[in-house]
Amino acid sequence: MTATEGLPKYERICKENDIQALFDKGRGVSVYPYRVVYLFRHDESHSVTVRVLVSVSKKRFHHAFKRNRVKRLMREAWRRNKAPLYEICQRDNISVDVALVYTATVIHSYEEMLAKTKKAVQEIVKNYSSTQLTNHEAHSKTAR
Repeated sequence: MTATEGLPKYERICKENDIQALFDKGRGVSVYPYRVVYLFRHDESHSVTVRVLVSVSKKRFHHAFKRNRVKRLMREAWRRNKAPLYEICQRDNISVDVALVYTATVIHSYEEMLAKTKKAVQEIVKNYSSTQLTNHEAHSKTAR
């Protein structure tokens, strides 16, 4: 499965158990205006997926129309930048869940959100690559 241009239902995290597992077991990184939490899964029973959860705090944006606008911008930025994660997931036959939590108190422009989402995806890819390198080194030391 390749990275589609859309954001279909199966690419969204909806179940409460999945959300809880993501925040309990996942690793986090801050890329202003986002707090990004991600969890790589090796699940043979399901196909390779890159799923996303988008969250905007009611405490920061009291009006629903502002929260909805920010979530729309975040989903569109994610949709345009998710391809590198799909490539890694297909190559290594894994899945990844990502939570994007908007932490800013103002609505940033779409261009800025697009750039920051791209940076967040690059951070996830970089952290996955460094984790894989560390795991490979650990396995090679135990083999000696």
